[in-house]
Parts: sequence; C-alpha cells; structure tokens
Amino acid sequence: MFIMYVNVFSRDRSHERHKPSSSKDSSRSERSVVINPPDTPSQDSPDDNWGETTTAVTGTSELSVSQEEVVVGAGPRGFRRYLPLAVGSCVGLLVLATPLVFLLLPAVIWPDRLQACGTACEGLFLSISFKLLILLVAIWALFLRPGRASLPRVCVYRAFLTTLTLLLTMSYWLFYGVRILDAQDEDYHGIVQFAVSLVDSQLFVHYLAVVLLELRQLQPCYSICVIRSTDGETRHYNIGQLSIQRAALSILEYYYRDFPVHNPALLSAAKHRAAKHLAGLKVYNVDGAQSSNGNQSRAIAAAKRKDSAHSELYYEEADYERRVRKRRARLVVAVEEAFTHVRRMKKEDEIATPSDIMDVREAALAIFPSMARALQKYLRTTRRQHCHSMESIQKHLAFCLINNMSPKAFLEAYLAPGPTLQYGPERWMADQWTLVSEASVTSGIKEGTEFLLKCLDFSLAVTIKSIPYIRLTEKYIDPKSHKFILLLQSETSV
Repeated sequence: MFIMYVNVFSRDRSHERHKPSSSKDSSRSERSVVINPPDTPSQDSPDDNWGETTTAVTGTSELSVSQEEVVVGAGPRGFRRYLPLAVGSCVGLLVLATPLVFLLLPAVIWPDRLQACGTACEGLFLSISFKLLILLVAIWALFLRPGRASLPRVCVYRAFLTTLTLLLTMSYWLFYGVRILDAQDEDYHGIVQFAVSLVDSQLFVHYLAVVLLELRQLQPCYSICVIRSTDGETRHYNIGQLSIQRAALSILEYYYRDFPVHNPALLSAAKHRAAKHLAGLKVYNVDGAQSSNGNQSRAIAAAKRKDSAHSELYYEEADYERRVRKRRARLVVAVEEAFTHVRRMKKEDEIATPSDIMDVREAALAIFPSMARALQKYLRTTRRQHCHSMESIQKHLAFCLINNMSPKAFLEAYLAPGPTLQYGPERWMADQWTLVSEASVTSGIKEGTEFLLKCLDFSLAVTIKSIPYIRLTEKYIDPKSHKFILLLQSETSV
C-alpha cells in the first residue's frame, strides 16, 4: 500500500494553478486537493548509464539510507496524518472508561449504604466484562487502523458517528449524575444494569458504524471510466456509494495497481516523429492571383510532398519496430545463455568442495555483465531505461535464481511496462496529485459526475455513470414441446 498526504489549496491558489479557459469556468467553484506521496529521492539516479559502466563484478556492496528516508512524518503532514488517530483514541478511551467509572463511583463514595450484590448482579459483571472486551477489539479494528490518506474534508459519516457517540455518552452521564450520584442510590444491582445498558447502546452504535463505513460501499452502484490524458490509457471500475474524495482515493489506488507506468520519454519520441512528419508538409495558396496552370502544378507538388511525408513516417515507425524486435531477440538469447551457464555451474557445485561453492547472489553478480549490454540497449530503444536501476535488476535476477525461475520469468518484468506500483516511488514520475471538482468533495458521486486528478506530467479524467437497473424475467418451457414423432417408411433404406 502507498501512503498519501493530503493538503488543501485555498481558492485563490487553486485558481492560479488551474487557470480557467473561459468565463464560465472562472465562475464555477472548484475544490482542489493536493495528494502527495512520501518524500522520495531525486529522479536523477547515479546509475543511469549502468550498462556502460558495469565492467567488473565485486562480491560486496554498500547500502546507505538517506535522511529523507529516516525523517518521515515530520511537520504539518505528520500532524494531519495522526490527528484522526488521536481523536479516535480519545473517544475510544471515553467509551470504554465510562461504564467502569459508573461501577466504581458508588463503591468509592457511599460504600456503606449500598445493598449487597447477589448472584444475578455478579453475572452482570461477567457480561459487561466480555462486552467491553469485544467493544475494544471492534473499535481497534474499525477506527484505530493506520489511515491510508489524510483527506481534505472531514468524512461526514465518521463525524456523525463520533458526534452520536459523544451525545450518547453525555446523556448517560447526565442521567447518572442526576438520578444516581445526587440521590446516592442504594440499589447497586440497578446501577450495574444501567452500565450494561450503556455498553449495549455502544455496541449498537458500532454496528451502525460498520454499516455506514464498510457495508454501504460494497454494493457496486456506479461505473467509472478513468482516462490518462497523455497516452489515452483507459480503465473501467465498479464502485459503490462514495463521496468524491473517497472515490478519488480509490481511483488512485486502482491507478497504481492497474495502469502501466507513465513513460514521458516514449511520448516525446512519438511527438518528435510526428513533428518531423509535419515539417515535410507545405501549404500553398491555390486561390491567389496566379494562373490556373501554376495553381494546379503547385497543388500536385503539395500532394506529392504529403504522400512522401506519409511514407517517411511509415518507414520510421517500421524501422523503430524492427529495432525493438532485434534488441528483444538479442536480449532473449543473452539471458537464456546466462541462465544455461548458471545451471551448468549448479551441476558443477554438486561435485565441488564446500569451500568452492558459489552463493546464488554471487552467481547473479557474476552473470549480470553478460546480459547487461543487451538489456541496456533494449531498455534504451523502448525508452524505459529510467524505470530500472542496476541494483533493482540484480535483485530481481537473484530472486529468479533463488526460486529456480526460467529466463522467460526474468524477462517478463522488462519486455512490457508493468503496473506503476511495481517500480519504486522515485520512478513514478508523479510527486503530487490535485483533485479538481466543481461539486463539493464531500458530496456523494452520482450519474454524470466528472472530476480530474492532476499531477505534474499528466492528469486522469474521471467520468461516472450509474449501473442500470436489471430486470430478469422467467419464461417457462414445456418439456413436451421438445418431443416429436419420427415416422419411418418401409420402402426407405432407414
């Protein structure tokens, strides 16, 4: 799971970052939410040219941890992250401590006047003990879990449940102070039943919390379409009743799991080829004050140039695909040879002395230079060299060797772009997300709701549609309708 921190933009700041394109857009009220992952190291990695600099293999490696990885959660982000946890802990302690205080105060203030607690009263002690234990575990499971994100607005249902819990507790305290403390009630059995009724009410409130926070959103009600603005990558998901900010959080989780990693280098290469294609086109004014023969000849020349530019673009695309196939074939051969060499070494280690046996990680370091050049050329051709570092490739190679995987299993991580979460945070190319919505982010989603999730390099356009109501009808088929009579004539061969 990834951890996100959410900050709120002021309206003026949001207006400056997202300048509207029309007066209609300028008059609408936008809600902007900034979603930041944890601090990540710079994208400029010292091993960008690992394929060229890897000429020797050593048996040792050094690992270092930066200050950015050590200091996490400091400042306002940490405060916003742990504030809901602190509030939930305080409310939970109040809920659990109140019934115990109800039982202890009479025994401390007027113990001589209390009536003896019989067997039924002692049974209530056992009941309230187990109910408080169950309530403690339930509160921990639902409210004291580490938060996945710090949302810009308060969750409406959480605020409602917290307010309801406080009102319930304060009501019981008011009744307890007026009818029991002031009167110093002598019926201790009735006091214990009063505490048991409070615990039962708290258990019902917790059941209501489970229904509103967990069960209500499980039934799919809407179909969302998520489109990435740069390459048009599209995914469809079904979600339940959620607010806009909660739906945005779910979409980001789906994005990092399902969408292939965003590759701006590949997009820039495609734009370069398209620009080169458009540069070969020329526009002529055929309506000018020139002879018709001249206009016709210029139009024919322009058409020929256009056809030539189209052909040039076609051959460039075909040449790029040819180079990718060639690099891929060389990479597959190099990896298969390296894995074959490892298998041969493993057979030799079975008859070698224990002092000469090579560790799997050492074997991975030994065979990596034989495939490093082919892998680097393939990644550079496909514009994905920034997604894989030398250290990550060596770790993946050691993992495949330890688990006795095939060369194809090793290559699968590099032949096609994987999901975004497969790579490290420094490779995501998205340090900040901004939610832009015309409606309030705490309002529920509905048919036709649209909003954007923007980051530095691209944006995700989200469109929501309702799942239609499906009506199934039943039609009875009489079994006798499948029966028929076959009349055979004696003259036929049958």
